[in-house]
Amino acid sequence: MAAAARGAEMKIRRVRRSDAARVAELSGQLGYPATAAQIARRLGELAPASRHALFVAEVKDAGTSQRTAGSLIGWLHVSITNLVEVDTRAEVNGLIVAEGQRSMGAGARLLEAAEEWARRHGCGSVNLRSNVIPAARRSCARVHGSRSISG
Repeated sequence: MAAAARGAEMKIRRVRRSDAARVAELSGQLGYPATAAQIARRLGELAPASRHALFVAEVKDAGTSQRTAGSLIGWLHVSITNLVEVDTRAEVNGLIVAEGQRSMGAGARLLEAAEEWARRHGCGSVNLRSNVIPAARRSCARVHGSRSISG
């Protein structure tokens, strides 16, 4: 699916159980291999749902109206975090954009969805951490890092 996001319509939406296989595949690219069954189980364990959201970036080819599970090019998991040292904030727990799809805006769109979700849930900031890994991920953390989202 290399470069599918170029010339394609992108939609950010909440994850569905039927996305589990593709979410698992992308998790492997992030360095966390999992099966579709494991992902489906974990999705059910994210409780309460009011404290977690998992968004996916989905594309369809220009000129068609079809989207398939394989058209998911990224996902982001965000949750509400309460800490002693700071006010309630949202934490990006996982963010992956498929190899060959990076630097085309999907990550930024996923982060925008997380920020909007966090705002609606009373969070004053969103925190994004990154492993010490390839330059593209370090660049994402440097550009998007932790930032205030309130009013």
